[in-house]
Amino acid sequence: MFSWMLVSKAMAQAFQKLNPVSLVKNPVILIVGIGALMTTLIVLINGFEGQFSIFNFQIAIWLWFTVLFANFSEAIAEGRGKAQAESLRKNKTETIAVRLFKGKTEVIRATELKKGDTVICEAGTVIPADGEVIEGIATVDESAITGESAPVVRESGGDRSAVTGGTKVISDRVVIRITSEQGDTFIDRMIALVEGAKRQKTPNEIALTILLSGLTIIFLLAIITLPAFFQYSLNASGNPGGKNLPLPVLIALLVCLIPTTIGGLLSAIGISGMDRLLRKNVIATSGKAIEAAGDVDVLLLDKTGTITLGNRMATEFLPARGVSRELLAEAAQLSSLADETPEGRSVVILAKELFNLRARDIHEDNSTFIPFTAQSRMSGVDIRDRKGNIRHIRKGSADAIKKFIQNNDGFFPKEVSETIVNLARQGATPLVVAENDQVLGVIHLKDIVKGGIRQRFAQLRTMGIRTIMITGDNPLTAAAIAAEAGVDDFLAEAMPEHKLERIRLEQANGHLVGMIGDGTNDAPALAQADVGIAMNTGTQAAREASNMVDLDSNPTKLIEVVETGKQLLMTRGALTTFSIANDVAKYFAIIPAIATALYAGTSTKGPLSALNIMNLATPQSAILSAVIFNALIIIMLIPLAMKGVKYRPLHANTVLMRNLLVYGLGGLIVPFIGIKLIDLLLNF
Repeated sequence: MFSWMLVSKAMAQAFQKLNPVSLVKNPVILIVGIGALMTTLIVLINGFEGQFSIFNFQIAIWLWFTVLFANFSEAIAEGRGKAQAESLRKNKTETIAVRLFKGKTEVIRATELKKGDTVICEAGTVIPADGEVIEGIATVDESAITGESAPVVRESGGDRSAVTGGTKVISDRVVIRITSEQGDTFIDRMIALVEGAKRQKTPNEIALTILLSGLTIIFLLAIITLPAFFQYSLNASGNPGGKNLPLPVLIALLVCLIPTTIGGLLSAIGISGMDRLLRKNVIATSGKAIEAAGDVDVLLLDKTGTITLGNRMATEFLPARGVSRELLAEAAQLSSLADETPEGRSVVILAKELFNLRARDIHEDNSTFIPFTAQSRMSGVDIRDRKGNIRHIRKGSADAIKKFIQNNDGFFPKEVSETIVNLARQGATPLVVAENDQVLGVIHLKDIVKGGIRQRFAQLRTMGIRTIMITGDNPLTAAAIAAEAGVDDFLAEAMPEHKLERIRLEQANGHLVGMIGDGTNDAPALAQADVGIAMNTGTQAAREASNMVDLDSNPTKLIEVVETGKQLLMTRGALTTFSIANDVAKYFAIIPAIATALYAGTSTKGPLSALNIMNLATPQSAILSAVIFNALIIIMLIPLAMKGVKYRPLHANTVLMRNLLVYGLGGLIVPFIGIKLIDLLLNF
């Protein structure tokens, strides 16, 4: 977080941000900057007049430090993003493109491509710009974008047709239609976002800035009227010749009372929130999307790949009458050795786990493997023994095996048919195993719910978030999986228009909705949702409709996005609470210090000195201690602003009470201790 290279650049940028054009974006720090400039001018004028004040000089120095520390917090947050952007920029090399133009091919620079151009990418070439595969299929290395070394498949006509400029074709050949203009590619947008160049303030951030500006104006008006009240008190106490409050003291009081802490850290909190999301390989197109994720209270999750593993797995062997489970498992394993589908591999694994059945030593000269095909819908093996007898073992769908049995003059038992019907009613997939003319039994295939997903949904429920599973399954199957996964509701037999209708219904009831998708048919729902996350492997339409892109294409990432959004809101709320609370301690440090001389008469201390509950040594050290603490606390809180408040899946009311106790009470206590220690050190 604080490498020397990053810190040194941030220090330089902290001075560059003293530019009024930069300061005006942060009204609170702008007021501090104006106060520092005025105090500096007073010190210089007094110096030329031979009345140099070391006290005023120190106030000026620490006011400048306050501005610089606030600028430093923003610069170091931006610096982390720029470091990531630099690595992305290195991947965006000068690439050559083979463009199809008027039926012929021509070699041009990638920078000359325009939206709508068609290019050819052969194996070993770099994809020149963002686009969509319109012809062919190929494996693509996307490690430059996602960090994953494993290549992915991109093909035309499906939900995995989008390709990103800067990635590399590993095998085969594809024809790509360019879908973005130069300067507006996916990598260009990523660089601009992580650098903070296009970071716009979110509605919550704007509202908080207005609140802080309002508080600043109130304190400014109070400070402006203070000299008049102070002079009145001097006259009333019989000391009309006493010195009124000098301008540097008034400026110091103003800076200490306005919420400079949160004002200095506000930008850093927003930038670091996007940075934390990027470290989870999710690109947000705006800070507003991250904040919306923190406020989401309804999540729509697709069943396949999100709640379930996506591949049906063998979970049970159900033998026919007169057949042992071990015999069924052995035959099922043998018939699955040539089945390379996930279902086939799961059968081999289940037989091994239940009966310790290992792969057989089957030689090619006495066996013939029958691989699974979509046409035959079954797999198997023909094994010839030493006597010349052949075992024809098959595993497949009920219809395919029934036909196989009939061709071998066998019969299909009624109890097996009943087992198949019962499994189908449960939403499971039955596979039948047969040997020659005999049905051995049924394999129970089930769409497995991901481990730990039920606990994750329970955490979301604790946070006040309702989960809705979306699936194309029939209602009976959907209900069974929803109950096992622990979701709050489900939408069965869902079509694209049904997803859109459900999102609009939830929003009409006052909910903020998050959704994840990857296909063109998901685009309307992604655009309608308050937080729409598109898979990087998905279609261009889905990516453009969403306000976040998951580079890992991990459907469960939506839960992490919600956690990041809530952490951002919690961090901002916690530091705002701390900032406003610590103004109370600075009030008790400065006000008694400047009021000590009032009503003092011939004594050095008046009755108002009783308000000096911190027992600060002198009025000057009290004021200076508060100003120094006000500057140092910004630096001390930068790590918390960057890292974020530790996230816990708790209800909003619980989080609020915890923030008030930890950061509210802490904001009251810490400044008392800090100011007192600085006062002791100054006087020492």
